[in-house]
Amino acid sequence: MGDFKFKFYGRVRADVFYNTRANNETVDGLFYSYPKDHDYDPDGKDLNATPQGSMYMLYTRLGVDIAGPKVGDAVATAKIEIDFRGSGTSYSVPRIRHAYVNLDWGKNAMLIGQTWHPLFGEVSPSMLNLSTGAPFQPFNRSPQLRYRYTSGGGFMGTLATIWQMQYTSQGPDGKSHNYLKNSCIPEIYASVDYKKGRWIAGVGGELLSLKPRQSATVDGVTYKVNERVTSVSVEAHVKYKTPDWFISGKTLLANNLTHCSMLGGYGVIETNSHNGEMKYTPFRHSMTWLNFVYGKKWQPGFFIGYFKNLGTGKAITGPTYGTGLDVDQLLSTNWQISYNLPNWKLGFEFEPSTAWYGTLNLKDGHVRDTHSVTNYRFLAVAMYIF
Repeated sequence: MGDFKFKFYGRVRADVFYNTRANNETVDGLFYSYPKDHDYDPDGKDLNATPQGSMYMLYTRLGVDIAGPKVGDAVATAKIEIDFRGSGTSYSVPRIRHAYVNLDWGKNAMLIGQTWHPLFGEVSPSMLNLSTGAPFQPFNRSPQLRYRYTSGGGFMGTLATIWQMQYTSQGPDGKSHNYLKNSCIPEIYASVDYKKGRWIAGVGGELLSLKPRQSATVDGVTYKVNERVTSVSVEAHVKYKTPDWFISGKTLLANNLTHCSMLGGYGVIETNSHNGEMKYTPFRHSMTWLNFVYGKKWQPGFFIGYFKNLGTGKAITGPTYGTGLDVDQLLSTNWQISYNLPNWKLGFEFEPSTAWYGTLNLKDGHVRDTHSVTNYRFLAVAMYIF
């Protein structure tokens, strides 16, 4: 077809999992996050202490890489990739994973379209679980404009403006892309990386500014309001890769990254008595993970992730909006083994996860009087890759 070249690829993937209790999750349990808190009935029985398990093929995927004619001096490439995860509560239907065009001038490159959020980045865990380290690792694919500059000395700078589509922020109306759409300010990300040999290391920062509400009602009267909650998150990452070893890690000081499959949110700190307009402050959280994988044909691996609620630093006087705001700490380990052949991957994972729940202290946003809840997850995966 003219000067275009196409390369089709994909995989048929089957996931079988078993959990010892109910969990916070999406995609009917395929995308696993952390265990739910105790929920006792009048007889003292925990309603969430219920084992669960199933088998799904939803992450079977199909994609095509496209190389097209040059645009001036720029090499033009594109990618379109779908799976069958659906969105919202509609699963088993096609969904866009990636859809973008990339223009590469050598040192300069511009990407236009949907792909991995820059916070997911080039440093992410190598594991079988579809959550890929979330909620310790940001997980998000979004529409974006991303510019990259690569120097001759191994340094690479990234600047991106990002919008929301499938992965959205929490707010007064639940999860929605409207908070960012009404803001008229895209999410902004910037980073600097250094690549040398088998190493990559870097730091990045993210700015998110949302408008939670457009109007408020006081004593039966509706007023137009101008509200905004702005947050800044920073991260550092490192990866070392050889033919046998894969070692990586990332740490984040995160503020309101609920659109990245993470815990967080914001709360009201002031309310105007006349028109109901509110001021907000984001919750601060720390997330850190490490990942080790060794081998080629047989690949054992280990992942550990830790999360800590750092509070708000300000007194909360009204509602809170977010995910997991009653969680003080999370600790997950993941033990995996996979057997790899040409076009085939068979694997098994065991993942104990413990969440420490408690009472949200409105004076500072910390969680007090905690107790622990643990889930044990078993996962088996079979993939045919082409």
